[in-house]
Amino acid sequence: SLDHDRILRTLRALALATLRTNYYQRDSAGLPKVYLSHKLDCSQIPELPEPRPFRETFVYSPRVEAIHLRGDKIARGGIRWSGRHEDFRTEVLGLMKAQMVKNAVIVPMGAKGGFVVKKKITDRNAYREEGVECYRTLIRGLLDLADNMKGSKVIPPRDVRRRDGDDPYLVVAADKVTATFSDIANKISVEEYGFWLGDAFASGGSAGYDHKKMAITARSAWECIKLHFRQLNHNTQTQPFAVVGVGDMGGDVFGNGMLMSDQIRLIGAFNHLHIFCDPDPDPASSFKERQRLFKAVSGWDGYNTKLLSKGGRIYSRNDKILTLTPEIQKRFDIGKEKVMPFELIRAMLKARTDLLFFGGIGTYVKASAQTDADVGDKSNDALRVDANTLRAKVIGEGANLAVTQLARVEFAEHGGKINTDFLDNSAGVDSSDHEVNIKILLSDIMNRKGNTMTLPARNKLLESMTSDVATHVLRNNYQQSQAISLIELRARERLQLQEAVIIDLEREQGLNRALEGLPDHEEIQHRLRLGKGLSRPEICVVFAYAKIALSRNLLASDIPDRADMQHWLVSYFPPALQKKYEKEIKNHRLRREIIATLISNSLINRVGAGFVLEQRKKTGASDSDIAKSYLMVREIFQLRDLWDSIEALDNKVPAQVQLVAMKDIAELAKHASTWFLRRGNMKDMGKDIRDYSAAIKTLSKSLGSLVSQELKEGIIQRKTLALQD
Repeated sequence: SLDHDRILRTLRALALATLRTNYYQRDSAGLPKVYLSHKLDCSQIPELPEPRPFRETFVYSPRVEAIHLRGDKIARGGIRWSGRHEDFRTEVLGLMKAQMVKNAVIVPMGAKGGFVVKKKITDRNAYREEGVECYRTLIRGLLDLADNMKGSKVIPPRDVRRRDGDDPYLVVAADKVTATFSDIANKISVEEYGFWLGDAFASGGSAGYDHKKMAITARSAWECIKLHFRQLNHNTQTQPFAVVGVGDMGGDVFGNGMLMSDQIRLIGAFNHLHIFCDPDPDPASSFKERQRLFKAVSGWDGYNTKLLSKGGRIYSRNDKILTLTPEIQKRFDIGKEKVMPFELIRAMLKARTDLLFFGGIGTYVKASAQTDADVGDKSNDALRVDANTLRAKVIGEGANLAVTQLARVEFAEHGGKINTDFLDNSAGVDSSDHEVNIKILLSDIMNRKGNTMTLPARNKLLESMTSDVATHVLRNNYQQSQAISLIELRARERLQLQEAVIIDLEREQGLNRALEGLPDHEEIQHRLRLGKGLSRPEICVVFAYAKIALSRNLLASDIPDRADMQHWLVSYFPPALQKKYEKEIKNHRLRREIIATLISNSLINRVGAGFVLEQRKKTGASDSDIAKSYLMVREIFQLRDLWDSIEALDNKVPAQVQLVAMKDIAELAKHASTWFLRRGNMKDMGKDIRDYSAAIKTLSKSLGSLVSQELKEGIIQRKTLALQD
């Protein structure tokens, strides 16, 4: 029958798509391993749903079932302990898709892993131990198939026939429930496999950057939230604002997030156990109580109820019926006194509030046109609300997948301020990538002849650079959010260019509009007639894909190998390493990838996702020459000083004024870049920068204070007056 034929063809395709297996390996006693591990080429499996990963590793035993999905050869992402036994691959695939665009700011592409515990165990401690053993099996299954390295020599795994090329880069990270598992993975990496990455294999361990201590994910989301509020002429550090949230103070993202400002008025929050309601909180006393709970790693049941405002309550989600106070009814616009827990939660999500902050796991908002089945998060079906019913002014996604992409678009079209989860919380992966790349550098230093650096000394050095890494990472979040606002400012007038970018990315990078929630051509034409552009969440997707595309194209060029580009590589590392190990930095194993990523980020952050395509069409230049022209203009016109002076005006002038000034500079960069590209010689870049910089400097001196006045004050004054008019 046709079904038999399809099944047999699929089985055959799976066999042919298998690149490596540990089936022939033996353990230390010479016996077959108690688990199987298979590495698959996903492009060769016809039945696989979109998006298709670059590679998938499947690990199976009677105790555990696990997968690891990678977006490319150099890829990284967390390992999740999943509770979704029937469809955990769907969950991990969705997370990998989000990780792909989140990782646009770092060197590796997205990856994600997950496992389910197959034994049914009721005792909590025993269940955790079983989970740890299952996690160990997954890690061993991945390392069984990974190439190792000794110096620059690649060493294939024993008893494995490789049907792909060398593939030594394998990095994992923490995720749901596995936040403390990095040391377990690193111990296996170092002691059992002697893996070349050592304890850089799993970031965030005891000798790494602790995300919770750094508060890095919450801080990154807050950089984006602060910009949203600046655009609403609200300073989150000096003016009170109401918040509804998902999570509790014991959690990393939510706990740290609710300590980002002492002006937060947390009117409601919920986790999996409790519902917190404080209709009219005092910012000062509630802030101190949240600090206490955070230090105690406590849930909402630990909150001092004496500090709640009149009518405030903390309810258990296990209660069948909740009796609401008049104050809670009024605050959340609930017309009845007795409700079920899910009804109160839904009302809280739809509350009149300034900020809706997601720091807990789950998808709670969908588009009105979507069904709960479309979302793929059955456990929260009863709580989920439609985006067009939200009344929050701003949404911050510290957690992944809290809002569907179509819901983000719908919320933005109704006037709400929102990015995407991968942009809001990208600092977690960014700091982990810094950790891995710093450890790779220090490992090479420790392995060289005559080295005197010990492991304790390395760990102390790593710890001393925590603040520098955080500053570098959060700078990326600030600039990315600002860049989205700059593109949004011109969204209507540049819609046709944005569609041209989308078409180019479809052709060159395999972008799938439907999967990414981007409008099709018919919808684009409809928006053109209405005078509407891409929404902010849609811009985020195009923005991330444009970065990935440019990074890949720069990697294929000579740019990462040029002597005049090495300062990008050095600047990536903290000052303590720059001064002492510049030579070693320039020989870093991922030096080309780091340079290409940094240049791609700088260009698209400052001049937009459509800049490269626009210059290609105007001049016929290659991506590498376009990047060179941008860098020349950046140095000759000293644009970094201008950008810094505008950014220093945060909360001093309207955010719209700053954006208009940024737009003017982007236009200058575009015109000057076009001029250089039409000259057709990008080889003498260093000489051109020196010559033209000198000419600009001379001109500035001859004009004297007039230029300074125009740049530093005139632009701001003119734009302020224009906005007031």
